Amino acid sequence: MKKVLTAVLLGVFVSSMAFGGFFDMFKKKEGAESGAKKIGIVLSIGGLGDKSFNDSAYRGLVQAKKDLAIEFKYVEPGSPAEDEQYLRQFADAGYDLVIGTGFLMKDSVEKVAGEYPDLKFAIIDSVIDLPNVASLVFKEHEGSFLVGALAGLMTKSNVVGFVGGMDIPLIRKFQSGYIQGVKYVNPNAKILGVYTSGSSNPFNDPVAGKENTLSLIGQGADVVYHAAGGTGMGVIEAAKQKGVFAIGVDSNQDGTAPGTVLTSMIKKVDRAVFETTKSITENNFKAGVNVFGVTEDGVGTTDYEFTRDIIGEAKIAKIDQIREDIKTGKIVVKEQVK
Repeated sequence: MKKVLTAVLLGVFVSSMAFGGFFDMFKKKEGAESGAKKIGIVLSIGGLGDKSFNDSAYRGLVQAKKDLAIEFKYVEPGSPAEDEQYLRQFADAGYDLVIGTGFLMKDSVEKVAGEYPDLKFAIIDSVIDLPNVASLVFKEHEGSFLVGALAGLMTKSNVVGFVGGMDIPLIRKFQSGYIQGVKYVNPNAKILGVYTSGSSNPFNDPVAGKENTLSLIGQGADVVYHAAGGTGMGVIEAAKQKGVFAIGVDSNQDGTAPGTVLTSMIKKVDRAVFETTKSITENNFKAGVNVFGVTEDGVGTTDYEFTRDIIGEAKIAKIDQIREDIKTGKIVVKEQVK
């Protein structure tokens, strides 16, 4: 009797497994027939919750899922050494688009994309010359010019500051635009700059960000702009503590410390991710360099939700005019200044 019962149970188990496998195959087939595109994104170090670069990229896919009915999966590497394996896992699974977030991922995306020429890839903040890669780059210097102009208009001490993450060409574009914007409206202003050197993670070290900002404030800076990812949370905290202004970056950070954060230089990574995903759903993927500047509404400022009265309509109108002058070419912002 015991042997018979065991055989029956085993038969039921095998049948259930077989049915389950068939059901899984059906679900996969149904998903394919539904036309839902699959997008995989490998986030940069720091992951979600940085209130900056990664969060913006993630928002783009959330919006795409809502508006375009795509499916997506994200991963948060513990270190850049893991980037390649995650990219390859998405490629092995046949995802319709694989996105690498950040310039640190350039080598990994280039290698994996070269091994999978029939799949489509995107890299944010870097350029890869492959026929299956869309390079999504931004004119950070133009957006930084706008917030630099605001800093130049708002400073009382005539000293403003900049806190960067890594001292690399990309972050120097932010600093360059900021310097030009300050000088455009306030030629006599002094601009101090510091990078998060010595940190093991310069884009996710709020303690170092706070220390560097307190140092700038101690030298007279009363407006401090950061381009340092999660490190910028320390910049904002220091500004709030000392009663000066901060300027956020990448995402809308105005609500982090209402009244302290004058505005944020919005770098619309979410828009770039959404538009690239949309191109996949419409079968018009564009490899090569895709640029997002002021003219393309790829960089800009927030709507001054908490600081409009502090800034005043006259200064806001000045910034709006500068934005238009950049669009028309009346103002040309350089990527780098000495």
